[in-house]
Amino acid sequence: MKIENLNTDSAILTELAKRLTRARLDRNFTQEELAAAAGTSKRTIERLEVGHSVQLSNLVRVFRALNLTQNIDQLIPPVTPSPIQQLKLQGKERRRASAHRTSSKESGPWAWADDK
Repeated sequence: MKIENLNTDSAILTELAKRLTRARLDRNFTQEELAAAAGTSKRTIERLEVGHSVQLSNLVRVFRALNLTQNIDQLIPPVTPSPIQQLKLQGKERRRASAHRTSSKESGPWAWADDK
């Protein structure tokens, strides 16, 4: 199954579970051996392989034990700023999202300050 945005969360977790199970079996690991190599419990491996939720740090450990850490970069590729953004930033890294601006209709009619 190809993982797409239209898939349900459950379907995506099930597919990831199948792929992790296949990767474990391809490397001839038992669940106990993988748990020992990853530094997690066998129950964590069981939960992963049925598509249940686990801590992200445990997933990274399992990826490392299966020698799949290079594939993590494909999950969320690094974001590179556009050339215009690079010029604006000039070495500064964005640290916050900007606030949403309210429209002038919401703030009331405009008036000169000295008209009060």
